[in-house]
Parts: sequence; structure tokens; C-alpha cells
Amino acid sequence: MEESEESREKSKSFWLFLAWAVATLATAGSLYMSEIMHFTPCSLCWFQRIFMYPLSIVLGIAFVKEDSGIVKYTLPLAIIGGGFSIYHIIIQNIPPDSTIAACGPTSCQGDYLNWFGFITIPMLALLAFIIIVIALLRVRKLDRTN
Repeated sequence: MEESEESREKSKSFWLFLAWAVATLATAGSLYMSEIMHFTPCSLCWFQRIFMYPLSIVLGIAFVKEDSGIVKYTLPLAIIGGGFSIYHIIIQNIPPDSTIAACGPTSCQGDYLNWFGFITIPMLALLAFIIIVIALLRVRKLDRTN
């Protein structure tokens, strides 16, 4: 059964909203941890922020303007940001006495948050980037079915 144009537009709007909401929640969460809880971000956290923060603004504008063309610009940001998250997770799992993980004044191996023994700040960032990538890929797929 063929999906109607109106249904596809609603679906694209939902996925753009989801991507924006996740990026905004991740941005707010990182600001809360650094500004309210006074966790000092390490260098890799800053790189993840560099790729997440613009997404919260650009995806918000895209959602309001119903502009699915933004995917080609935001998808690379989310993928690269996710790459930094993966690298950060790997660095956190290197033995603590290793000099490989020395990445700045605040150690990239630091672990301010550790829920259930595996949910860390970079793990949450990676989850956010993954959800954003999935949402953007859905928008792109819906665009191509037009």
C-alpha cells in the first residue's frame, strides 16, 4: 500500500523533531554537568560538544521550517561526533596508568558518571549521536520515496 504524501511529511517532521530533541537534550545535559555540577570536560568531551551543539540549533531550525534538505549537512556532523564518542569510550577503557590517554589538563579517562558500570558520559553522547543518525537516515529515506 502506497504511503500518502501527507503521511510522509508527518513522518519526516517526527524524525526531524526527534533528532532536534535528542541534540537539545544532549546539549542541555552537557551544559548542566559542566556549569551546574562543575564537571570539567576533557579534550574529547569538547570535540563531542563541537559536533553536538550546532545540531541542536540547526535541527531546530530545520524542524520549524520543515526543511529535510538539512540532512546532507547534519548527518556528517552526527557521524563524526559519534566517532569521537567511540574513541573516547575506547580511551576510558585503557588501563589507567597508560600515558596513551593523556589528552589535556583533564584526563580523558576520567569518569564523572558511571551508571551500572558501563553508562558513562561518552556512552550517553554516543547514544545521542546514534539516535540522531538513525532519525536523519529515516528523513533521507522518506525524502527519496517522494
